[in-house]
Amino acid sequence: MNTDAVKMYRAFYKSPIGDIEVTATAKEICSLEFVKGKRTGKATKLSPALREALKQLDEYFRGKRRIFELMLRLEGSEFQLDVWQALLDIPYGATASYRDVAKAVGRPEAVRAVGAANGANPISLIIPCHRIIGADGRLVGYGGGLDRKEWLIEHEWKHAGQAVAGPKAKAGKAAKAPKAPKAPKVK
Repeated sequence: MNTDAVKMYRAFYKSPIGDIEVTATAKEICSLEFVKGKRTGKATKLSPALREALKQLDEYFRGKRRIFELMLRLEGSEFQLDVWQALLDIPYGATASYRDVAKAVGRPEAVRAVGAANGANPISLIIPCHRIIGADGRLVGYGGGLDRKEWLIEHEWKHAGQAVAGPKAKAGKAAKAPKAPKAPKVK
């Protein structure tokens, strides 16, 4: 696919843990990352996809959204796409290890490759790579910084027991927040 012909849009979201840059086409989110240092790009007119992404980011940071309902434009190897799908399957408020994800994608020995695919995730936060922890329960690598990773995990634990927006949130059936970092099996 020739991406030169696709019109791209950019927006910035001011989160409690720093500015986030989001890029999109009219209908699909292409990237989301925390801004490191000074912003280098300028915001454009908002596409419908960007407008919805900013709304859902705001809901997430207010503790009102667990699952993002956005069209994503992902480009990567088949393995990377499988890993990113497995990340999407890790529930809000839960964590998993690289080994858990490797098992989930049917490649239990590919722990390092899972780490590389996790690090190449272009849509951080929405594809929740921050939910990956070390096998021993420690916080490990996160492109946005370990301080942000810790904040995001604690934010999700704090809000995991509350009713929130998203298709899997059911009234009266909210999950309890975990008491300590655990690495549950990824579906």
